[in-house]
Amino acid sequence: MGDTYESVTVDVKDQIAQVTLIGPGKGNAMGPAFWAEMPDVFAELDADRDVRAIVITGSGKNFSYGLDLPAMGGTLAPTMADGALAGPRLKFHAELKRMQNAISAVADCRTPTIAAVHGWCIGGGVDLISAVDIRYASADAKFSVREVRLAIVADVGSLARLPLILNDGHLRELALTGRDIDAARAEKIGLVNDVYADAEATLAAAHATAAEIAANSPLAVHGVKDVLDQQRIAAVSESLRYVAAWNSAFLPSKDLTEGITATFAKRPPQFTGE
Repeated sequence: MGDTYESVTVDVKDQIAQVTLIGPGKGNAMGPAFWAEMPDVFAELDADRDVRAIVITGSGKNFSYGLDLPAMGGTLAPTMADGALAGPRLKFHAELKRMQNAISAVADCRTPTIAAVHGWCIGGGVDLISAVDIRYASADAKFSVREVRLAIVADVGSLARLPLILNDGHLRELALTGRDIDAARAEKIGLVNDVYADAEATLAAAHATAAEIAANSPLAVHGVKDVLDQQRIAAVSESLRYVAAWNSAFLPSKDLTEGITATFAKRPPQFTGE
């Protein structure tokens, strides 16, 4: 892995790659660099025959705060203007597809992926872990499909992939409320496989599982992943296409402006349905 990235570090040892989110936004928030770099990061890992498993984790105290709103506000701005015509909508649609592709690059990687989550995993963080094969959490982990609280329909993967992971009622509860859940709840509803005492133990467990995978025949591992993925490809891609079109048409609203304004002001939003 010769490239240096702004949003992640990549370290390879004993046939296992560790991809660590590093921001540069606060709490490893996902800014322009993340969305631009992820397809390259995972294409390179996918092509590297010496990498047989991938562990994804976050630097510092959190996995990821999700979308870096200050850094990505310009992406949302054209959609928020009253009377936005086809031109701005098409541009936003293309940008949305590009962001979806950053998460799909993780899901489409032929090499098995394991997320080790500690601290906050919000919004885009949940989109990311919904694209991996196995999820572990530390006892302090907290999860939120928070987009609805900003007047946004989650559009880069959670609503497409979580139906394959969670019971329908649990998913709807998370997505319709935007509430925060702790690691114990996440394990109970099947969002994560196991919970460990702290970030260090979680990362160690992810690496131990990665080592088990790496010890198996890479041909058979690729085959298992390919057969399992085949069952979901059509459903996921159809959902991603639909939400991209839906949000390009319906995302602009006074509620969206209010949701983002309230977030920056750290006050409860007052939504009117406009």
